[in-house]
Amino acid sequence: MIAKHFPALTYRDFRIFWIGQFASLIGTWMQSTVQPYLAYRISGQPFDLGLIGFASAIPAFFLMLPGGVLIERWNKRKTVIVLQSIMMLQAFTLAILTFTGVVTIWHIIILAFILGSASSLEVTARQSMFIQLVDKPVLPNAIALNSMVFNTARVIGPSLSAPFLLLLGDSGEGWAFLFNGVSYLFVLVGLFLIREKPQETLQKPVSIQDFIEGQQFIRQTPIVLAIIMMVAIPSLFGFAFSQQIPVFARDVLAVAGEAANAAAGRNSMLMATMGTGALIAALYLAVNSTIKRKAFVLTIGQFVYATGLILFSISRSIALSLPAIAMVGYGMVTQLTLSNTLIQISVPDHMRGRVISTYFWVQQSLLPFGSLLLGTLAQNLGAPAAIGIGGTVCALGYGLFHLTHPAIRRTVVEPG
Repeated sequence: MIAKHFPALTYRDFRIFWIGQFASLIGTWMQSTVQPYLAYRISGQPFDLGLIGFASAIPAFFLMLPGGVLIERWNKRKTVIVLQSIMMLQAFTLAILTFTGVVTIWHIIILAFILGSASSLEVTARQSMFIQLVDKPVLPNAIALNSMVFNTARVIGPSLSAPFLLLLGDSGEGWAFLFNGVSYLFVLVGLFLIREKPQETLQKPVSIQDFIEGQQFIRQTPIVLAIIMMVAIPSLFGFAFSQQIPVFARDVLAVAGEAANAAAGRNSMLMATMGTGALIAALYLAVNSTIKRKAFVLTIGQFVYATGLILFSISRSIALSLPAIAMVGYGMVTQLTLSNTLIQISVPDHMRGRVISTYFWVQQSLLPFGSLLLGTLAQNLGAPAAIGIGGTVCALGYGLFHLTHPAIRRTVVEPG
């Protein structure tokens, strides 16, 4: 059963990394749920949520492309260890500031910038490391399983954050941040237990020619170029929507006469439900990692995502908001997991860092501008209008792209 549907789990080093990362990601999602809630409780300004998102994502704009060239010269496991350690210290610092009651919006913004700086390099190193943990034919399954634990944690993390917020009051956020800091120890221990395999690293000095070679490969590989172009649409107009969830939890979906802590529970419920939709997508892709029409399934995920955003924006009841945000989670994971998979199985090993870093650069570097855009729209037009505009633009953008590039969704790519 495991060997048939989850062949990547038959590899010892992947299992160790996978289990450690799962524990760590639960803490990560607890912090991701609680941090915007804390920020909105402090300031009450939707724009501040966008500003925090901008600070978290802007490092990718400057670091990811050169990072891809450098990571091909670094030991990837050691790189991930160093960067995960920085992320752990960031969580502990945020916990201390919150426990002592001195935390401000600017503390959150600065720490979000530090986390974003480490993450912008860590994600490329970690994704490039997968090929060291499994054989290439099993790579799609490894990526799908990684997505599965990421989204399982997306359900568990917000669910665990609810008791912290409901039972511990204003100190609950600090305990959630502390839990996240401790959770990094699991993935770090796993990384130390992995047996290093010989890996191909470039020995020649860094030069602009390395970057040019990577971009030439992307331009000459239609499926890779198309995926990178398409991910720009939700990165600018859609992905930042999650930063506005506290506005929906506290204001848009509020019910007259409800308990004071109802908004905290609703915030966690929305995040967990989005994670449930994401988990369903991740499980489907993990079990069906050998499907050949990956680009077609990716297309379906794109339109499910855009439709979910639009439905969520017009909902004023939790009964409609929950299935809508589950659609958002399902569509987001489907398109991101398959985009990553299609790129990884289309690229030669010696180009992997440069091509993956370009994909994540487009995905992540537009996020800060998307965060400011949606934050500004939410401040001036209201969060529902901002999300509705974003969902509509995503739907129109996907539709236009597929009308002008119909061959993309019929593409069949298999691991070499």
